Amino acid sequence: MSDPENPNTDAHDTLAFKRFMVLNLIRICGVLIVCTGIAIQERLIALPPILAYVLVIAGFLIFFFLPNRIAKGWRSEEQ
Repeated sequence: MSDPENPNTDAHDTLAFKRFMVLNLIRICGVLIVCTGIAIQERLIALPPILAYVLVIAGFLIFFFLPNRIAKGWRSEEQ
């Protein structure tokens, strides 16, 4: 994990941990959006049913594709 001879290792580990947490937070938000859409569809939340479909699709797109896009941007930034 940390190399006592290289002080940049700690900074790199901290940055990697922060990025990991951001990607997981994005995934959790995607799951919460999908759950909100399901709750609307099941009439637990009084909103139009079309909104449920929009939220479910948006949640899946956020969960599966947004973290990859962000990570790809971080990779090209480092090169």
